[in-house]
Amino acid sequence: MESRIFIFTGKGGVGKTSTAAAHAVRSAREGADTLLVSADMAHNLGDIFQVEADGKVREIAPRLSILELDPYDLMREEYPQINRTIGNLSGSAGLGIDRIGDSFMIPGLENLFSLLKIRDLYLSGEYARIFVDCAPTGETLSLLKLPELLSWYVEKFSPVGRFMTRALTPVAKLRYHMELPDNAAMDEFGQTYRKLLKLQEILKDPDITRVRLVCTPERMVVEETRRSYMYLNLYHYAVDSVFINRVLPAETGNDFMDRWSRIQQQYIAELESVFTDLPVTKIPWFAEEVQGMEAVERLCDDALADPDLFDRPVRGDNEFYTPIEGGYSLTVRIPGAEQEQVQVTLHELDLDIRIRNYVRSIPLPGVLRGAEMTDHQIRDGALVVSFRLRENRETEK
Repeated sequence: MESRIFIFTGKGGVGKTSTAAAHAVRSAREGADTLLVSADMAHNLGDIFQVEADGKVREIAPRLSILELDPYDLMREEYPQINRTIGNLSGSAGLGIDRIGDSFMIPGLENLFSLLKIRDLYLSGEYARIFVDCAPTGETLSLLKLPELLSWYVEKFSPVGRFMTRALTPVAKLRYHMELPDNAAMDEFGQTYRKLLKLQEILKDPDITRVRLVCTPERMVVEETRRSYMYLNLYHYAVDSVFINRVLPAETGNDFMDRWSRIQQQYIAELESVFTDLPVTKIPWFAEEVQGMEAVERLCDDALADPDLFDRPVRGDNEFYTPIEGGYSLTVRIPGAEQEQVQVTLHELDLDIRIRNYVRSIPLPGVLRGAEMTDHQIRDGALVVSFRLRENRETEK
């Protein structure tokens, strides 16, 4: 069985944890070695299963284990060199965060250590399926864009080689009043960079990692789910399912609840019209809170009976280049984005795409060095950016 990672995200309070837990129970029942991981600092796996969770892998049923990640423990015990390396890099770039201790975490890096641990658990081959219960949407997007952002940062600010480091150090000291990394630090940068690239490779491979959106049929949640789908595609993550939680039956026998049910049906119809290319699963609203193994198993039986639950189709064409006359075009699938929302800027070999407060910097291939961006348009749910190569510009002149 090919190992997979399933990431669950959605607005706070929509039932991500219970949905992820039901997936994990179903997986273990099938005989797959399964790990359910909480990457949300407000852990509640222990509450869902009514067991003690202490930050270590704990088996709670045959082939089913849980783990609540503590990024501070991970930094100190498993990845202290990563924190030091990025701190040294920050100092070398003039940001003043060098010579940090093992107990100090650079603000914003806590998510990185959780991701590195998930990567190592996947590479261990010990589990056939890893289910990740993430924090609410905004924090999840910050989590998922971090590896690419840090890779870009390391690539831009670390020296390209030992020779350049030796040659530039005296100049850097006199002109910029900063220290460039020494040879030992360069080795650390190289190791960190390789780890970040491998992390990106795992997270952005649709054959390995899938993102699943959990929501409820409410106006604000519908809008946030739609935006989440757009941003996840912007950062090149494969979304393969939508789960609508807490769905009332059509007839409840209560006038107030029946009116609420009709309102829900309007939002469900809207979600189904938005996610026409994804399977949409409805999870009923249970009379009792989902707590304890018996309750999770009931949710599993009532809502997750799909035989293809762990092998749903996913698009593999979210981002690709196409030869065009005089150059190339880059297509980035961003469903739901509108032309006026999207800003595109070319900086040498980096293409910046901004949608509201979210920016992704895409490193372009060397063949586009010196190319001119001639056009960018939203077409059929995708951003298409056109480039004219330098030699073609010179020929036209």
